[in-house]
Amino acid sequence: MRNTTFFKIYIVFSILYLIFLLTGHENLDLFLKPALIPLLGFGVYFYRKFPSKNILLTALLFSWIGDVVLLFADIAEIYFILGLVAFLIAHISYCVLFNKQIMGEIQINKILFGIGSLLIAFYLIGMVTVLMPNLGELKIPVIIYAAVISTMLLFAFNGYLIWKKPAALYIFLGAAVFVASDSILAFNKFHAPIERSSFFIMLTYLVAQYLIVVGILKLNSQKKNELAHR
Repeated sequence: MRNTTFFKIYIVFSILYLIFLLTGHENLDLFLKPALIPLLGFGVYFYRKFPSKNILLTALLFSWIGDVVLLFADIAEIYFILGLVAFLIAHISYCVLFNKQIMGEIQINKILFGIGSLLIAFYLIGMVTVLMPNLGELKIPVIIYAAVISTMLLFAFNGYLIWKKPAALYIFLGAAVFVASDSILAFNKFHAPIERSSFFIMLTYLVAQYLIVVGILKLNSQKKNELAHR
C-alpha cells in the first residue's frame, strides 16, 4: 500500500535527521525538517477514508507549519510565538480527534481516570511553576499552551481506558511523548540549557507524531473490521 511506503520513508528520513542532529549538523534543519511531517501526511491521505481523517490531516498540517516557523525562532521572538500558535491549533485538533474516536455507550474505570487526571494536573502545575519566573511577556501564551497539551494528554488517557488495544496504547504513548518533547523545549528555552536539546526534542517529537498517526489508523481499521462482522 502507498501509505505504508510513506511511513517507511518517514522512519528512514527521521533516523538520518536525528543522526545529523546528534553529530552537530543542526544547520541541515532547513532542508530536512520541513520534509518529515508531510511524509506522515501523505501516508494518512492515501489511507482509506474514515470519519476523522480530515481532523488528523489538520493536526499534521499545523504541526508542519509550526516546524517551519520555528526554524526562524532564533531570528526574532515573533517566530517562536507564531510557532506556538500553530502547535496550539495542532494540539486542539488532536483533542477533537481523540474525542471523535469515542462512540456509543462507554464504561470507564473512574478510579484510574481520577488518578491519571491528578497526575496530569500535577505535571501542568509543576511545569508552569518551574517556568514562571523566566517567562516574561510570554506567561499567558505559555500557560495556555501548557493547559492545552495537558488536556490533549488527558483526552488520550481517557481514550486509552476505552479504546481497543494495541491502538489505544500507540495513541496514549504518542500523546505522552509529545508532551515530553514540548516540556524539553520549554525547559531548555525558559529554565536551563539542556545538552543536545535539539536531538531530544526532535527524537520525542518524531516518535510522538508517528505513534499517534499509526494508532489512529489502527483504531479506525479495527472499528471498520468490527462493523463488517456485525
